[in-house]
Amino acid sequence: MSRLFEPLQLGALTLANRIVIAPMCQYSAEEGSATDWHMIHLGQLALSGAGLLIAEATAVSPVGRISPADLGLYSDDNERALGRVVDAVRRHSPIALAVQLSHAGRKGSSQAPWDGGKQIAPDAPTGWLTEAPSAIAHTEGELPPAALDAQGLKRVRDDFAAAAKRAARLGLDGIELHMAHGYLLHEFLSPLSNARDDEYGGSLASRMRFPLEVFDAVRAAFTPGKPVWVRVSATDWVEGGWDPAQTIAFAQALKTRGCDAIHVTTGGLSPNQKIALSPGFQVPFAEQVKAATGMTTIAVGLITDATQAEAIVASGQADAVALARAMLYDPRWPWHAAARLGAQVSAPKQYFRSHPAEFKGLFKSATHGQR
Repeated sequence: MSRLFEPLQLGALTLANRIVIAPMCQYSAEEGSATDWHMIHLGQLALSGAGLLIAEATAVSPVGRISPADLGLYSDDNERALGRVVDAVRRHSPIALAVQLSHAGRKGSSQAPWDGGKQIAPDAPTGWLTEAPSAIAHTEGELPPAALDAQGLKRVRDDFAAAAKRAARLGLDGIELHMAHGYLLHEFLSPLSNARDDEYGGSLASRMRFPLEVFDAVRAAFTPGKPVWVRVSATDWVEGGWDPAQTIAFAQALKTRGCDAIHVTTGGLSPNQKIALSPGFQVPFAEQVKAATGMTTIAVGLITDATQAEAIVASGQADAVALARAMLYDPRWPWHAAARLGAQVSAPKQYFRSHPAEFKGLFKSATHGQR
């Protein structure tokens, strides 16, 4: 029997299988509000048969956006717009639906990738002054961010908590906190971006303090019993930066606070990173964290093949696998993986006639509203 298609428990939430659709920025929102593009994009992914769909990095404030077109959950308009998408998914798919709450930190006020991705000046019509732990620019030639003071730290914590309350009102099944890829909470963790001399900088315990405070605030604000977990970069891929040993210590601290899982990625903090890409290149980091902490662990990064994904889960390297680009290329990846591994997958009855005759019994009817 396929291990990839076994259920997985996240807090009180039961996932139908161990395939996770990773959050993928779409740069297609209007003033933080989801558009028809999000209805199409998330709608098709919700029909994929995966166990969990995580909506893209969703800013907790306007200055927390990566780009002016980033999704947000900081206003009533944002909440209504995302609610429209959530309601549609709920009507037509049994998939568990979560949101990734994020603050871009010094990597904010940027163009969309297809427009070049460069920093937008604060005095430009669509730009703003970014904020971070320290006034250290992300890359040479960029304007340094404003260092957050005590009042700013409180505002950011409160913004995360307020977004978590909105997620609870929308009935979302879980929250992933983005503490990876060089965004604000990762910037606090890494000594490359955190040069503070107060209680939020210096030692590992001090650098972890603010991200842990944000976790606590979100956990307290979100629906009791529903899972909250964290995405973390296990290494900066830069000498003297954040590394696996610090990641394990951070994961252990999160575990004591009730974190339901750890989603292990890498990089994103520094343009000086040196990454050797290969299939599943980040999986060994997930394996290290899982072995050291015993936490439910999600692996991600160039996982594209069904047998590869099955081996990761079956060998105990991780409890689940997350796919991003592979899912964009093939939104029915879980169907094809189930066929290859001799498993069953949920599909809408409207699509039952689509599978080849040799895969009779591949589909099971979706039951909505059961978690």
